[in-house]
Amino acid sequence: MGGLVVSQRQRARGDSRAIRAGRQALAGQRRGLRAVLPFLGPSMIAAIAYVDPGNFATNIQSGSEFGYNLLWVVLAANLMAMVIQNLSAKLGLATGKNLPELCRAHLPGWLSVVLWGIAEVSAMATDVAEFLGASLALHLMIHIPLFTAAVITGVVTYLILTLDHLGFRPLEIFIGGLLGVIALCYVAETLLSRPDWASVARHAVTPWMGGRESVMLAVGIIGATVMPHAVYLHSGLTKGRIVPRSAEEAVRIYRFQRIDVLVAMLVAGLVNLAMMYMAAATFHGAGYTGVASIDQAYRTLQPLLGPAAAWVFLISLLASGLSSSAVGTMAGQVIMQGFVGFQIPVWVRRVVTMLPTLVIIGAGMDPMRALVLSQVILSLALPAPLLALVWFTRQPKLMGPLVNRPWMTGLALIISLLVLSLNAVYLVLTLTGRA
Repeated sequence: MGGLVVSQRQRARGDSRAIRAGRQALAGQRRGLRAVLPFLGPSMIAAIAYVDPGNFATNIQSGSEFGYNLLWVVLAANLMAMVIQNLSAKLGLATGKNLPELCRAHLPGWLSVVLWGIAEVSAMATDVAEFLGASLALHLMIHIPLFTAAVITGVVTYLILTLDHLGFRPLEIFIGGLLGVIALCYVAETLLSRPDWASVARHAVTPWMGGRESVMLAVGIIGATVMPHAVYLHSGLTKGRIVPRSAEEAVRIYRFQRIDVLVAMLVAGLVNLAMMYMAAATFHGAGYTGVASIDQAYRTLQPLLGPAAAWVFLISLLASGLSSSAVGTMAGQVIMQGFVGFQIPVWVRRVVTMLPTLVIIGAGMDPMRALVLSQVILSLALPAPLLALVWFTRQPKLMGPLVNRPWMTGLALIISLLVLSLNAVYLVLTLTGRA
């Protein structure tokens, strides 16, 4: 009990400055960028889920195999992400509860249990991608065994999570800094790969779909971009950050939150586009259409673009893997606490969620294939939190002045139906064996 009190006091000290600045902004005492800054952060953490190693896997394979053709899927997925994360952030602000807590409180018990099971499966699939990505980066950087790299990844991500004891702000700044590192790495990769900008612009807005493999990768792109655990987590990040004291304050905070979502999702979207057009320009353009592993991508980049490009690639992958693994563990805590009402120590969850990755590595499975398949699992799990999110954000009694307008509910339902439809097409093609 004493440790909990100390933790709360530390958190209060660490966050007091940001909360005070937020209150000043709400009172009109801070203007312009100074007014927005205290509210930036939650979406930066959620955005890490949109640039995790699963994105590297699906975007590199898609770009190398199909060139620029699937850029439209990346753009569509990131536009959907903006809508979804905005709703999740708004839900936490309006209700003071996260999405899993609302499911447990307002849905039938059996349905809440089913949703919890789906959420835990998606959390495990998420951790596979994140752990494998960071482990592969360390393995290629310093030439240590992959298993050892995975253990190091677990220790480092746990240390990152200890920043939470200092309050929400230090963790937001650290994770946001890693997002900035990833973005800068892809600015460098863009300059080195020199993509065909006319092709980038054309294929970003021109729908195209080939056979079963392209559908699987499209589903994987959506699974790697619009991630179930990010939907659950974002509502938890905003529920008690700067608590509104009135309906008017809730509306004002929400306006600042929309800026936070827009900036973070814009950065994540541009990074995702850069991942794919870099692979299209570098690998597909040079005839390397079979680049199907991160290891292969790294080794192919060296002769094509030079050692600098290969190292920038690994730095971005390491930053992505470490930050997203920490964020995934945070999401797992929110999911368990919300759906079943209790938490386990962070280090226990960190160890448990490491196990599937260690099994994959120990069994000698293809890491890249595991990464892509994990993203397909995430896409198949995505409709559950999406439909729950739409249901709750349209309830006036829960949301008050922040309730969805009818057009927003309709847009969110269309997004959910698009995901369901793409998943159904993939399953049919897989079961029938048609290309």
